[in-house]
Amino acid sequence: MKVNAYLEITMKIEEANRADAAKVYTDYRGPFLETIEGALTKCLLVRDDDVQVLHGFDSVEHAQAYLSSEMFKNDVFVGLNPLWSADPEVKIYSVA
Repeated sequence: MKVNAYLEITMKIEEANRADAAKVYTDYRGPFLETIEGALTKCLLVRDDDVQVLHGFDSVEHAQAYLSSEMFKNDVFVGLNPLWSADPEVKIYSVA
């Protein structure tokens, strides 16, 4: 399948908490790719200022649906929320 949409979540996470954030990413990467409808890729991008998770989906609709999924609401969000030093920025892009 081809990536037709990206979900980008940008998070301000202090350097001292980045290992914990990376663990959440690692713990849920496999289950995300195996169980979330339309999920194709998931990458962790670490920069000096922030951390991004870039999710590739087969459609914008599936990217939007993931944000309401049980995995995101009950596992990923719960694991990352205490690590944020500011509210995350969430964007969905359609591939042209």
